[in-house]
Amino acid sequence: MSLPHQLITITVVVIGTMITRFLPFLLFPENKTPPAYITYLGNVLPYATMGLLVIFCLKDAVTRAFAFPELLTILFIVIIHKWKHSTFLSIGLGTVFYMVLIQNIFF
Repeated sequence: MSLPHQLITITVVVIGTMITRFLPFLLFPENKTPPAYITYLGNVLPYATMGLLVIFCLKDAVTRAFAFPELLTILFIVIIHKWKHSTFLSIGLGTVFYMVLIQNIFF
């Protein structure tokens, strides 16, 4: 890629990122209540995302003989989340636990 092409690409990506970051604040200012469907999506989408991630994680578990790392990680995440009720801690520790399993134990 030439230098002008790289600069144009970076500029377009930066502008696209800025638009997607600032647009919600312009469309839904603090002093105005958001529409009902936006509130509904705010309540429903986190659970839908988690369901999608679980399905994506386990999509090959049926065909693979050994799905132990995935199943152990799901169990670990459930235990951590029930214990601490922290989404970030569950995601972070779950990721570290899974990486340790697949890189050191089930390689």
